[in-house]
Amino acid sequence: MRYFITFACYGEHIHGDESGSVDPCHNVPGHPFLEANPRRVTVESKRMDQAPYRLDQANRATVLEAITQVCSYRNWNLLAAHVRMNHVHVVVEAEVRPEKIMNDLKCYASRGLNLMGRDGSDRKRWARHGSTRWLWKDSEVRDAITYVVEDQGEPMAVFVADGV
Repeated sequence: MRYFITFACYGEHIHGDESGSVDPCHNVPGHPFLEANPRRVTVESKRMDQAPYRLDQANRATVLEAITQVCSYRNWNLLAAHVRMNHVHVVVEAEVRPEKIMNDLKCYASRGLNLMGRDGSDRKRWARHGSTRWLWKDSEVRDAITYVVEDQGEPMAVFVADGV
């Protein structure tokens, strides 16, 4: 199976902000995102017990290395990845559920960041879940790879498989 997985840094995509976030009722591909709701943003921001997390250049490189390592270790075929300041996109082929992939990606990335010693191991780095889209057609895979690699603005920490 092939998947397009996205997860955000902690506190960077709060439900109701202008970024077009999703929640359990607004998470269907092709359907509208949540509308901006300043009151909801205020309530959710007050629930946060740590500051939002952002990835600088060194952290992005560490996260990308962790992604390539876990994919290699698990024998998952990493097709593309792009680690941004506030979120991560991955296109991957594997014979496991996408939720397992997302969880392992976050765990390996956190382990790599912990080894850097720049912030404590109790630092919240990732939003609770993320997006796990199944890619059924080859055209969907190509479109996801193009989006991840070319349509994110200034390239940051990027991986593209050979021959893709």
